[in-house]
Amino acid sequence: MRYQIVVKPGSSREKIVETSPGELTVYLRAKPHDGEANAALFKALSKYFSVPKTSITIVRGQKSRVKIIDL
Repeated sequence: MRYQIVVKPGSSREKIVETSPGELTVYLRAKPHDGEANAALFKALSKYFSVPKTSITIVRGQKSRVKIIDL
């Protein structure tokens, strides 16, 4: 399954909002420094979808706030 993710790092709370089918906005406390936000993203998405972190891959946007992920 493929999703478009908009990441909002440095937020006061961590939450995931489904903006439309196949599109999520993820608010993270982690800062976008040394891959901390991507690691927090994997953790949040694995909890949200109830899948292991290893089954989530970033297809496009490794260093961008807009990412395409595969589950």
